[in-house]
Amino acid sequence: MGGFLHSAYNRPAMAQLDYRTAGESHGPALIALVEGLPAGLPIDEYAINAALRRRQGGYGRGGRMAMESDAVRVLSGLRQGETIGSPMALLIENKDNRLDTAPPITRPRPGHADFAGAMKWLTTDCRNTLERASARETAARVAAGAVAVQLLRAFGIEVAGFVLRIGPVPAEIDSNIAMETLRAARNASEVYCPDTAASEQMIAAIRKAKENKDTLGGVVEVRATGLPPGLGSCMRWQDKLDGRLMQAVGSVQAIKGVEIGRGFASAAAPGSAVHDAFNPVAPDRSGPSLGFSRMTNHAGGLEGGMTNGMPLVLRAAMKPISTLLRGMDSVNLATLAAERSDYERSDICSVPAASVVVEHVVAFELARALCEKFAGDTLGEMRAAIEHYLRTARALNQNPGQASGAEGGLG
Repeated sequence: MGGFLHSAYNRPAMAQLDYRTAGESHGPALIALVEGLPAGLPIDEYAINAALRRRQGGYGRGGRMAMESDAVRVLSGLRQGETIGSPMALLIENKDNRLDTAPPITRPRPGHADFAGAMKWLTTDCRNTLERASARETAARVAAGAVAVQLLRAFGIEVAGFVLRIGPVPAEIDSNIAMETLRAARNASEVYCPDTAASEQMIAAIRKAKENKDTLGGVVEVRATGLPPGLGSCMRWQDKLDGRLMQAVGSVQAIKGVEIGRGFASAAAPGSAVHDAFNPVAPDRSGPSLGFSRMTNHAGGLEGGMTNGMPLVLRAAMKPISTLLRGMDSVNLATLAAERSDYERSDICSVPAASVVVEHVVAFELARALCEKFAGDTLGEMRAAIEHYLRTARALNQNPGQASGAEGGLG
C-alpha cells in the first residue's frame, strides 16, 4: 500500500497549456503540438490559416513565400470543431521539400546560427543547423498562437501586433487607438504599419536596401487589452509574466531586444515620470476592470511580474536578416580558406512577418498564464472561475475586508 500511495502522490501534474514545434525548413512539413487546452473551445481553422497567410506577407519578403501557401491540417484534438481536451496536432506542409537533396553549406553566414551550430555538432556542413534555426519554423509558432488567440478571445482579451520601425524609419502610433481601428490601419499597409506616411517611407527604405543587396531590421509592437489583473506571479522568479514574455519573444529568430512599456527609456527618467499614478473609477461590471485605472501606462500593463489590468504593451527589436545578396566575408569550414558567405533564398526585410510571429508568441504566453490562474478541464469551468474572481475582487474593492466572507475569498 505504501508503494501505491507513493506512486500516486508523486505522479506528474496535469498538463499545463504548452506547445512544441517540429520540422525543418525544407523538410516535408512543420508540426505544432498544443497541449493543455480546455475542452469545449470552438476552433476556427480559417482564422489559423489567415494568421499563417499574414505571416507570409509583407513588403520585402523573398521568393520562398511566393512558393509556399501555408495552410494548417488539424490532425488531433478536435471533434466537430471543438477541442476535446487531448493534444492538438497541427501540420503545415512544405512545398519546397528538398531536405535530402539540398547542398551542404560550408561558408557560414555572419549573424546566422550556421557557425555556432557547426561547432556545436562538430561538422563542416551547416545545413542541419540552418534547417532547424530557419525562421520557417515560426509558421508552426503562429499556428499554435492562433489557437491561443481564440482561447483569449473567448474571454474578451484581444491581441494585435504591428510594425513600429523599419531601418531608419519610425512610426507614430496613438497609444489610445481602438483595437479595431489599429488592426484596420495595419492590414491596409504593405508593411503592417498603422502609420500611412511611415509605411510609404518604410517601403522606400526596403527598396533601397534591395538595390544595395543589403537587408533591414526594425521594431515591432504588440498590444493586448481586456487582461484581468493577477496573471503571472511574484512568488517565484520563473513565474513572473514579464520574464516569461521576454524569454518567449527573445527566442524568436533574429529578435535581439525586448522591452515592456516604457522599457529602456525608464532608465533615463525619474520615478515620478515613470510610475503610473492611480485614478479610481467605477468598476466595469461587464469587463475586467475592478474599479481602478491609471493616469499613464508606462509599466506596459505589468508590475511585479503580474498583469495590473492595464493594456499590455511589448516591443521587440529585430536585427537585419543575416543572408545578404552580396554576401559577407566568411571562411570555408571544409578548406579554411577565406571566402564570401553562402546564399540561401531569403528576404530583404521580414519585420512585417516578425510582427505576426511576436503577436502570436505573446498571445500563447498570455493564454498560458490565463489557464494557470483560472484552471479548468473545460471552457465552462474556466469561465466560472474568472467570473468568481472578478465578482469577489469587485466586492473587495467596494467593501474592504468583507469580500472573503461574502464570496469565500479569492482562493
